[in-house]
Amino acid sequence: MSLFLEPRLTLRPTPADTQPLPARRGWLEVICGSMFSGKTEELIRRLTRARIARQRVEIFKPALDTRYHEQDVVSHNQTSIRSTPIQFASDVLLLGANCDVVGIDEAQFFDSALPDVCNQLADRGIRVICAGLDMDFAGRPFGPMPALLAVAEFVTKVHAVCVRCGDPAAYSFRLTASAERVLLGETDSYEARCRACFLEGQAEKAALD
Repeated sequence: MSLFLEPRLTLRPTPADTQPLPARRGWLEVICGSMFSGKTEELIRRLTRARIARQRVEIFKPALDTRYHEQDVVSHNQTSIRSTPIQFASDVLLLGANCDVVGIDEAQFFDSALPDVCNQLADRGIRVICAGLDMDFAGRPFGPMPALLAVAEFVTKVHAVCVRCGDPAAYSFRLTASAERVLLGETDSYEARCRACFLEGQAEKAALD
């Protein structure tokens, strides 16, 4: 279990000969890992702490993700928090403009504009926290996640437990034969696996083709 120490908010001086800068520094945090690794649970934990601190918080998720609830962000262990479903990453710029903290779940499902959107929010002094799969079912970098990881000030990679051998798992192994990159599912469609067990499963699939 990785330990994340939340950065302290500090004041930034405003130069007299320039445009006023945000009163607080913004930054980008990314929580990544495989399915069943606790990404959403960690996102909810950080956002809940921000609300306890009386900060203005808004949470967004892709509208296509309705596995547990149409509006709530829900972790696999049923921890939930109210969110706003959106179609496009650019929607966050308008809906999250007056927040102290913006949370974004399932970041891998958003369009390629998401890294730029997060940078713009951070430049305005907003703390942005994204959570998402860093790899798809084939072990390839997923959607805008690589770009988010590159520009984030803070990155937390969480691991699941391999259901085959018990080692730390970083891969989401798809149990079905579907080749669609986006296939919403739970334990009926995916398993968390370590590298060795993931490769073994991929080889078994290839032998059946």
